[in-house]
Amino acid sequence: MTATTDPFRSFAPPLAGPPTLAPTDVSYVVDDTAVGRMLLAVRDDGRVLTTAYAPDTEVEDRWLARIAGTVSPRVLRHPAPTDAVRRALEEYLAGRARRVEVETDLVLASDFQREVLTGLAGSVGYGERTTYAVLARAVGHPGAARAVGTALGGNPLCVTIPCHRVLPASGGVGGYAGGPGAKEHLLALESHPC
Repeated sequence: MTATTDPFRSFAPPLAGPPTLAPTDVSYVVDDTAVGRMLLAVRDDGRVLTTAYAPDTEVEDRWLARIAGTVSPRVLRHPAPTDAVRRALEEYLAGRARRVEVETDLVLASDFQREVLTGLAGSVGYGERTTYAVLARAVGHPGAARAVGTALGGNPLCVTIPCHRVLPASGGVGGYAGGPGAKEHLLALESHPC
């Protein structure tokens, strides 16, 4: 091919480097943690929306739809903004921290869930345990142990707001979004001082 007939001769675009991601309202990542696969999502201001179990893409898609419908449809899988929550969760799960030190946003929780989760976070510390009935009384809803259990079952901030510390009065570990193995792991972790 001669120089006059080469259509690419004058085509020399500058190298732009890696793509720049457009700003988003919510960034998320799916992370394999010591207690299972979790979807971690943060607002553009860094507040954490979810540290939720997402064992498969179906559950992941449900969380993403919930975030898009409640917070903003501008949700992007973008790990860099989730670095702080990933590090804080890793510190806690490695036994080097007594809590997941992040600022949270309970926008994905119902009003009742907010009452329950706020009450739990303020009254049951590291290494402590309570029952669904005791927590129900503590948040001003005596007799609502089952409703408290349901509220905890949909906790968008698992591990971060430690619903694993709530056990059935009848014994055993009870239900948990991450499964009984994850709950037992977290309870065992908290039985050792940091």
